[in-house]
Amino acid sequence: MFCSNCGTEVPEGANNCPNCGAPISTSAKVTNAMNNAGAAAKNLFGQAEASLGSAFNDIRNEVNNQGNMPSGGPLKTDRTLVAYIVLTIITCGIYGYYFLYAMARDVNIACEGDGEQTAGLIMFIVLSFLTCGLYAYWWYYKLGNRLAANAPRYGLNFVETGTTILVWCILGSFLCGIGPFVGMHILMKNTNTICAAYNRVNGLA
Repeated sequence: MFCSNCGTEVPEGANNCPNCGAPISTSAKVTNAMNNAGAAAKNLFGQAEASLGSAFNDIRNEVNNQGNMPSGGPLKTDRTLVAYIVLTIITCGIYGYYFLYAMARDVNIACEGDGEQTAGLIMFIVLSFLTCGLYAYWWYYKLGNRLAANAPRYGLNFVETGTTILVWCILGSFLCGIGPFVGMHILMKNTNTICAAYNRVNGLA
């Protein structure tokens, strides 16, 4: 806190300036208190942000690592849009998140070695929330492209790419809202096909 009369720094709690004797106004004390509180809050939030970021990275890495570890059994190949919708409604949305986690896990296993990594559930939820849902479209787009790019390694060919999914999810929303469901159906179909090919190649069929 500084004296408004001569600019000399005034000790905390002083009523008069030690240099010129001018009284320290109440507003100056309030301003000083607010500045101190702001600095303390900034420091606290900075520490919380660093801790949260570290914790988030640890959880994300754990989930992704678990998602990349084959369970030893065959990958799921019977995903259907009807079951996805019904179970998501029945579980108040919980199944929808589990479905995305399981799909990302299976794709990471079937497409391992392509240099890509489909983000896990925690990153999907957090980044979708922070971007008001935009990240979800990016996730669908990247997944569609990854499936199409990995199809040839299993002797397959997908005509639908991430762009196809994105068009359905965004522009298809104007078609009575069915576009996102069509996009999800394409992702399910291609994921089922990739997983079935993976099971066949690895003797898990």
